[in-house]
Amino acid sequence: METTTADGLSLSSSVASNHAGEVTLRDIRLAQQRIAPFVKRTPLVRSQSLSERFESNFYLKLELFQKTGAFKVRGAFNKVLDITRRSRSGARGVLAVSGGNHGQAVAYAARALGLKSMLLMPEYTPKNYLEAARRYGAEIVMARNMVDAFKRAPAYEAAGWELVHPYDDPLVIAGQGTVGLEILEDLPQLTDVVVSIGGGGLASGLATAVKAQRPEIRVWGVETEGADVMARAWKAGRVVQVEKMTSLAKTLGAPSVCEHTLAATQRLLESVTVVSDREAFAELEYLLDRAKIVTELAASCTLAAAEKLRGRFTKDHHVVLVMCGGNMSLDELVKCRQMVGN
Repeated sequence: METTTADGLSLSSSVASNHAGEVTLRDIRLAQQRIAPFVKRTPLVRSQSLSERFESNFYLKLELFQKTGAFKVRGAFNKVLDITRRSRSGARGVLAVSGGNHGQAVAYAARALGLKSMLLMPEYTPKNYLEAARRYGAEIVMARNMVDAFKRAPAYEAAGWELVHPYDDPLVIAGQGTVGLEILEDLPQLTDVVVSIGGGGLASGLATAVKAQRPEIRVWGVETEGADVMARAWKAGRVVQVEKMTSLAKTLGAPSVCEHTLAATQRLLESVTVVSDREAFAELEYLLDRAKIVTELAASCTLAAAEKLRGRFTKDHHVVLVMCGGNMSLDELVKCRQMVGN
């Protein structure tokens, strides 16, 4: 188990303070109003199996039932709606760098709002993500990896495409934060949320949404080994870049976090727990068997982290695991099973 603990700053005081550039609760509430016609309010369900397993109260936030199969449409619509409002003269369309879910979300939002979309995606992107993005009308350019894809983005921006960054954008972060609003609205007795981290947009937005209202709520971050850019950044005390991602959890494959998400998670999260692909896949199988849902490793890793953190939860706690995405094809499921050796 690898757990990195936040610095000694008081969580309650940090939420109340006004950090430059920080996404606020007001931003997230405005995003919720703006994107409501375009996204689903996903279910929050109590899991009897998990509640018995942990001798606590466990719930699943089923973002895998969101349109495009993941939470990413929330931030995508909040940003693309702003682009359409500004109607920048000469803009050719919207651009995204993505390993899968963000690209689908941007393509879907662009089509819904009458814009063209261009996606820069790494060559290891699963086939089902590519097919879905093309169905939404996206033009796709393949890159060697995520680092290469991000390096190519400025040339397309110079040619008139507007970038929708997957996490380094306050409008995107505010959109993702609406997940937290829904959780707290549906579960007022909430005590804990376990959420995965790619670039940190979901974790920082969600944590802002819940802790600005209830500072005592604990938010626990999760990454997988080989996709642990936030844990490395916490350890280094600065943003670090990872050239090669080795985790099977491809949708957690950000090459780095950003200054905002690093600062926000340091203020608002209890820790970042790193789990193995094997542990995440074992919990994927558990969720398939008990909850009857097929998740991505980026979602099932939250349950693997909860197992490592089980001593923090008692019968009086109300713990939500964010099932952030479910775009796992049968081919990818079989391949993951073979690679982890289960």
